[in-house]
Amino acid sequence: MNIVTEANISGKPITDKPRARPVRMLRWFIIVGLLLALLVGGLVGFNAFRSHMIAQFFATNKPPPTAVTVAEARSELVPNLLTAVGELAAVHQVNVTSDVSGRVTDILFTSGCDVKAGSPLVQLFDAPEQADLANFKAQATVAQLSLDRAKQLAARQFGPQATVDQAQAAYDQANAGIAKTQAIISQKLVRAPFDGELGVRHIEVGQYLTAGTQIVTLTDLSKLYANFTVTEKDSGQLKVGQPIRVAVDAYPGRTFEGKITAIEPQIATETRNIRVQATLDNPGHILKPGMFATTTVVLPDKPPVLTVPETAVDYTLYGDSVFLITEKKENDGKTSLSAVRTFVRTGNRVDGRAEILSGLKPGDRVVAVGQLKLQSGAAVTISSDAPPPIPANPPRY
Repeated sequence: MNIVTEANISGKPITDKPRARPVRMLRWFIIVGLLLALLVGGLVGFNAFRSHMIAQFFATNKPPPTAVTVAEARSELVPNLLTAVGELAAVHQVNVTSDVSGRVTDILFTSGCDVKAGSPLVQLFDAPEQADLANFKAQATVAQLSLDRAKQLAARQFGPQATVDQAQAAYDQANAGIAKTQAIISQKLVRAPFDGELGVRHIEVGQYLTAGTQIVTLTDLSKLYANFTVTEKDSGQLKVGQPIRVAVDAYPGRTFEGKITAIEPQIATETRNIRVQATLDNPGHILKPGMFATTTVVLPDKPPVLTVPETAVDYTLYGDSVFLITEKKENDGKTSLSAVRTFVRTGNRVDGRAEILSGLKPGDRVVAVGQLKLQSGAAVTISSDAPPPIPANPPRY
């Protein structure tokens, strides 16, 4: 029996436990919160301290100046050149062929030899034509005798003038047959049309040739044409007689001199280019028709322009630039050098130097070697090394 159920008796059942006070749990929450706050504060402070120390390190620890080679921008007279690409062609070149058909009876040349104009090359079978020639010559002899006899009789009034006319016609007909047959015989003997060098023969003895069949190539290598094209913008600078220089891949470092001999009067509507032809001598016959040629037209000189070594210019999609050397005084009175990227406008590149149209002035010093290691404003020192030498055979643009 539970005493709680009795009247006038108050209290709790003896089986219920007393509730724990929340003071201890609150104390634990406070302690844990303080520990977390200390931990977070420590991390934040550590990060701030580390960032400060890193910034201070980089502020006080500057990298050593970069050694670079410096060149001075100078004003000089640059050759005024216009460069184009083209090809070489022979002044005289032909595929030797036969005018008539026939069987080859004799080949009178050797492949690759030099021949003179009129030299016999190939003999075709001409026995029928030779027989026809003999026949016409005999007819001409008889016609000549008949004509002389008719003239004598007509002079003495013993014969009519009609007989003389008939004899004259027969004589002329025989001579015409002789001329025609001789022309056919001459066609059966193929000759060189001009002086030149023969190529590789394409026929054999006994082969039947049809009219127009290629026998051999004949090329006059004493003079060549240099055919090239220039843009419509540059066409106004060209004139007949201007000197040119031709360079070919087969002979690097060597140039051949010539002159412009013809300028196409029309500009191609498809490309807006104009065709130009120059003539040049071919000493030793070393140049060959069909060679790819880089042609440089020597134009009249322009006023002096500002130039720097080509290695000093950095060519990028964003523009051409150089590293300009600038001087400034430090707090301790010493002078320091720095390289500042400066954008420039460039022109032609000739003999290893680049024209500077704007962005620099005479006497400015620019970095010629070592700019790949630089950033704009970087400290530099001038190296004792000389600027890069101009190549022996620099490209001409």
